[in-house]
Parts: sequence; C-alpha cells; structure tokens
Amino acid sequence: MTQAELKEHMKDAMRAKDTVRLNVIRGLIAAMTNEAVTKCKGPDGVLDADEVLTVLTRASKQRKDAIEQYEKGGRPELADGEKAELAIITAMLPAQMSRDEVVAAAAAKAAELGIADKTKANQLMGMLMKDLKGKADGTMVKEVVDGMFA
Repeated sequence: MTQAELKEHMKDAMRAKDTVRLNVIRGLIAAMTNEAVTKCKGPDGVLDADEVLTVLTRASKQRKDAIEQYEKGGRPELADGEKAELAIITAMLPAQMSRDEVVAAAAAKAAELGIADKTKANQLMGMLMKDLKGKADGTMVKEVVDGMFA
C-alpha cells in the first residue's frame, strides 16, 4: 500500500459516503505525513514500503489496544467502532502467517543458528522478527519462541 493508493481509496470512500473508512484513511494519511516529517523527508515526502508498513502496523496495534481497553471498561459500543476501523486497516496490511508457519520458521531459524536452549531465545526472537517483519504478529512469534524452550 503506497500513499498514492491510499489517496485513491480515500476518493472511493468519499464517493461511497463511507464515513468510517474515510476517517480511517484520513487518519492513516496524517500518520504517514507525520512519519515522513519525522524521517526528515518533509510533509510531502514519500515513504518507502517498510515505512508504510510500520505506520499501518502501528495503527493496527493502537486499535487492538483500544478494543481491549474498551472491553475491560465495559464499553462494547466503543469497542465495536474500533473493531470496524481495525477491519479496514487489516485489509490494507499484507496477509499474516499462520501459527504453524511461524512455528516452522522458528524451528528452521533455531536449527540454522544452533540454538537449543532458552539462554539464546532473545537472539532467536530478534532474528525471527527481522525475517518475519510485517508477515507475522510479534506477540505470536514471542509465544512460539517461548513455547519452544518451555
């Protein structure tokens, strides 16, 4: 997903009068502009694919955290709004790996690095996250690595 594609999605949402989608896209465009400014590219700077993925992942994580907090606070109506926004953002993210695929990747990387005990689990976690960036949820990867040495 590039910034130009996001602007096209915004036009489509405007034509369809889909206010939730439109608000999510506007927020993402603002977040991308902020990211470009942070990276010293200026407000009109173009982000590369990794930077766009970072912005989308951050937005997704924020929605998940908000859903959890609203549900803990007994506010299901607010959680529903966040779930709708999360669905829109998730559709823009690349497909995520399944747990089985993460387990296979973790086992292969552990064998490659010669890691057989928990003492080097952090090293394995770091290498896996580098390899699986944007392809797998970090929480799931951590659970898999912890489960390997339990």
